[in-house]
Amino acid sequence: MAQHSTRPGGASRGRRRALLGTAVLVVLIALAGLAAYLTRDSRSPSETPAPPSSSPTASSSAAVPPGPPTPGAHSGALPVPPKTSDPVEFGKAAAAALWSYDTRAYSQSELHKALRGWLTTESKYADPASVDKVVPSPVLWKEMAANGQFATATVNEGHFPHAFTRALQEDPGAITQAYVYAVTVSGRQSISWKGSPAGGAESRSTTLAVQCRPDHPCALVGVLPSVAP
Repeated sequence: MAQHSTRPGGASRGRRRALLGTAVLVVLIALAGLAAYLTRDSRSPSETPAPPSSSPTASSSAAVPPGPPTPGAHSGALPVPPKTSDPVEFGKAAAAALWSYDTRAYSQSELHKALRGWLTTESKYADPASVDKVVPSPVLWKEMAANGQFATATVNEGHFPHAFTRALQEDPGAITQAYVYAVTVSGRQSISWKGSPAGGAESRSTTLAVQCRPDHPCALVGVLPSVAP
């Protein structure tokens, strides 16, 4: 789904993504691993946004009639983060936002800016590059817009990964530094375009890092590079 950057500095970004993947494994072993990922001091500019598998040709192979979109993730409206202190509910809303777009209603830059608005304002923890990767590139967006392509999301469920839950039970105080939770969400992305209103649908799963500090609404930290069960 994602394309690798070939620009100078790509190797550095590749090393960062590799470190991120390693950190996720640590997250699944102990809650302290999540803190290690979030407090990493090696940061680099955002990668070039890479498109999801959302072209009509790729999507038509999964010819499943789309179900009703998740509330708040309907086509035509830019995604707005909910005001909630529940990390699972926020994670489900964030996943729906990341899986949805409408080339008929707004531009690629408007969607990019809207999704960046879901991120925590604490730059120490925010990973904007992981969010950028799910936004179609400007070139691909132009092609999609010519076809009037849009996608809606249906979220089936969200939960804390099993290892994360075990680690939290073993050391409840470990989360109090950053108040960041791992949330795994599964659902479906339904895609439609001109001449194919039924479109197609594909299953989606993702693990997100969500920050929910006491007395503050939750915010997105980033998208982990692999799905944690």
